[in-house]
Amino acid sequence: MSHVFVNGPASWNTLVEVESLPGPVSQTIFASGYRDGLGGTSAGKAVSLAALGVDVVLRTILGDDEPGALVRAALTHERIRLETAEADGGRSERHLNLMAADGGRLSIYLELPHAPEAPDTGASLHGAAVAVLDLAASSIPLIAQARALGVPVWCDVHDDDGKQEFQRPFADGADVVVVSESRLDDPNAYLRDRVSRGARLAVCTRGSRGALALDEHGFIEVGTAPVDVVVDTNGAGDGFVAGMIAAHLAGGATLESLALGAATGAIAVTTTDLGARTATPEHAAALARRVEVRRV
Repeated sequence: MSHVFVNGPASWNTLVEVESLPGPVSQTIFASGYRDGLGGTSAGKAVSLAALGVDVVLRTILGDDEPGALVRAALTHERIRLETAEADGGRSERHLNLMAADGGRLSIYLELPHAPEAPDTGASLHGAAVAVLDLAASSIPLIAQARALGVPVWCDVHDDDGKQEFQRPFADGADVVVVSESRLDDPNAYLRDRVSRGARLAVCTRGSRGALALDEHGFIEVGTAPVDVVVDTNGAGDGFVAGMIAAHLAGGATLESLALGAATGAIAVTTTDLGARTATPEHAAALARRVEVRRV
């Protein structure tokens, strides 16, 4: 199994638990808890893939500051190789996330770093089995590079509604595209559009209702994996993508990949750790066998 190249955000976040997300009025609310920890969608995918036994090269931007040191420590894993560009100004990415009891989230960017010079990714990208290019300006030029090298491109476009300008290069350049249903009026139409534009697989995640996917053979409904308690939905989508990739690299067919994605995403919501870093290949595989996946 070759490595997966991941490019995009890794951050140090403060997460505040609230009963519900506040409305747009002046008010005082009380937190039920708070903590600091690893964040960033690319970091979430990297730790989830590593937990599933996949070697990862993670390229991200970090500063020479305390949050950057904390991110580096949190990403220390025998299966993760970190390639970093120095943040302009030396300040690492930071978010303040309000986490509601119903799973809602409000993410406030405290720091969004930029790098004047990107590291050379030639060798890392050239030898990759998959390139996961997350939503970041630094990922955009890598889409064409990966495709020119014949490396399959996977893009998680999050809450794309099919119109946002920033997401267009990612959605248009992906061999596999994953989107959340949160801003889609018609998920079926979105998936059809993606496949008609060249994606071999398009997936729409639907939270507790599972997922919907489309490939050249038609639509696929993906159920959910059973969990006892939902602790934190942070990184569930990253776990879903990681599970799909791990199954794909192991030779799994599309339905098997989607089942492992659902299982790994489910594991992610049972812990306060980012993504599915507490998963094991055996646990994820066992849970995947309990996910109903069918063509419709």
